[in-house]
Amino acid sequence: MGQTLHPAGKRGSCFDPPLFTVTGEGPSMKARILIVEDEPAIVDNLEYALQTEGFETLCRATGGDVPALLESEPIDLIVLDIGLPDVNGLELCKTIRQHHSIPVIFLTARSEEIDRVVGLEIGADDYVVKPFSPRELCARVKAVLRRAQCAPVPPASRPPLEVIDHKHCIRCFGQPLELSRYEYALLKILVEHPGQVFSREHLMARVWDDPLASMDRTVDAHVKNIRKKIKAVQPEFDPIVTHRGVGYSLKENP
Repeated sequence: MGQTLHPAGKRGSCFDPPLFTVTGEGPSMKARILIVEDEPAIVDNLEYALQTEGFETLCRATGGDVPALLESEPIDLIVLDIGLPDVNGLELCKTIRQHHSIPVIFLTARSEEIDRVVGLEIGADDYVVKPFSPRELCARVKAVLRRAQCAPVPPASRPPLEVIDHKHCIRCFGQPLELSRYEYALLKILVEHPGQVFSREHLMARVWDDPLASMDRTVDAHVKNIRKKIKAVQPEFDPIVTHRGVGYSLKENP
């Protein structure tokens, strides 16, 4: 059975910062559970039950440092008490949901339906009312983790314009654009610095071998060609902004 070890060799309370955690030889699930609860008796029961089932546990008696903890520690599920001494568990869940999709199970002494509805609406995955059976809580933890593991993973969002430098290629919505040497170099500068306005003179100095031999309108002509090629892929997509009398930029959120 895994346990949190302390210098004296006792299974320590989570109210002392754990020095390290040893994961037991339990079932195949080895997920790491963060328990955020201020009642020592509940914490001890939960920690014992979860470790018996083969989970690692990490405990906190207050919620103030939980957001920072989640940035530095791998956590698979949070058991979160609503009535913490320093912060409201509902508000803490809202904060967590802004940056993480870690499953959350609420613990609360309030059993009214409105409390359960509010908890679930702000992002909790389950809701357990005190007093409860540690075995029931373990079963709910397993069920929530199974659901989380089976949930489809959303595809990573790709920017509409991607520079593939080693292939000397720029993709528009995944499709390579047929660009000339100068068109590629010009668009590459804009894509790599979204929102920054480049004057025609600056673009000519960066792109053309002999900018003094080129006309001011050369940049305009190349931008026009780039726009045509982009619209051939996505007619409604127009990411290049013209700044009259100045130059060009790429929209920050094209």
